[in-house]
Amino acid sequence: MINKIDKNAIRRRKHIRVRKNVSGTTERPRLCVFRSNSHIYAQVIDDTTGTTLVAASSLDKDIKSGNGGNIEAAKEVGKLVAQRAQDKKITEVVFDRGGYLYHGRVAALAEAAREAGLQF
Repeated sequence: MINKIDKNAIRRRKHIRVRKNVSGTTERPRLCVFRSNSHIYAQVIDDTTGTTLVAASSLDKDIKSGNGGNIEAAKEVGKLVAQRAQDKKITEVVFDRGGYLYHGRVAALAEAAREAGLQF
């Protein structure tokens, strides 16, 4: 019998390794990205209190793109999360790629957030 590789389990192990070093504080919260096949999600999290300060996803009504699983939707989510973070006076964050490669939709979200004013 051929065993199929569980790519999500590999990603979770990578994320645990990254989270040993990356932690969000009150001064610099963590911008965490989750990517599914059909949507992309981003949260700004304060790990000292364990609260989500800002969140945005491709499911939000403010996102114009019909398809949430492409680079254009990721750019819109990046702009939206940066705008919402700046409304709450958050300018600096720590980027957490969630165990994914910094490529494609994850990189597009990060670049759009940087262009919208977040520093990381």
